[in-house]
Amino acid sequence: MTDPTVEPIVEDVTPPLDELHDEPHETRHDTMQAIRDAIVDSALIHVAFDGWSGRTLRAAAVDAGFEPGQAERAFPGGAAEAVAHWCNLADRRMEQALREADTEGLRLHERIGMAIRLRLEPLEMDREAVRRGIAVLSLPMNSRLSLRCTYRTVDTIWWAVGDASTDFNFYSKRMQLAGIYMATLLYWLDDSSDGSTETWAFLERRLDTMVRLRKARTRVEAGLSRIPNPISAAWKMGDRMRDMAERSPFGARRRGA
Repeated sequence: MTDPTVEPIVEDVTPPLDELHDEPHETRHDTMQAIRDAIVDSALIHVAFDGWSGRTLRAAAVDAGFEPGQAERAFPGGAAEAVAHWCNLADRRMEQALREADTEGLRLHERIGMAIRLRLEPLEMDREAVRRGIAVLSLPMNSRLSLRCTYRTVDTIWWAVGDASTDFNFYSKRMQLAGIYMATLLYWLDDSSDGSTETWAFLERRLDTMVRLRKARTRVEAGLSRIPNPISAAWKMGDRMRDMAERSPFGARRRGA
């Protein structure tokens, strides 16, 4: 007879990551991503006490229903890799939320503002995890990883709002938005206003400035396009002078000689 005071042992039937190689590549990728998603989601409650650490990830793996060692298999790069994956997860969720949102009639900078809000608002209760994640990515050995995370976020936003530019603006837009996003993120971390209203007002001002600068640049470029190219003008002047010389009596005399 089973003792009702003894909790039944629930066996973890999720295969370890090193046993997934027999599965098709896409299935294996999806499975590993789901495991990583579950672990970083479960880690958030522990980060406030232990930071982003191996101890946090092992506890999160247990909370997510895996064995502790699954944390090392999911994130062989340690805490920095886990933070980067959490950024990726937040980007994916933001993109999905924006896809489901009503953006009809919104101008481009308004869609960008909505995307940034959808990126940050779900993290309202996890600001300490965000703050500690930034501290991890700010370490010198993680600088390249930090840049990749920032680039991926702003790139996801531009594609999600419908921008498909492939010229030089592709890079300038992402550099400009990276500055706006990071400034908004840091402002949001210390914002104690109700519903982060001060952060969203700050973001709106930054986006308005971006629009004004883009309009000013367009006007300058239009004005410069009407100014003759000095090299082209000099070349044309040389052609005219050569034609005049050939038509002159001296030119005709030289041709006759």
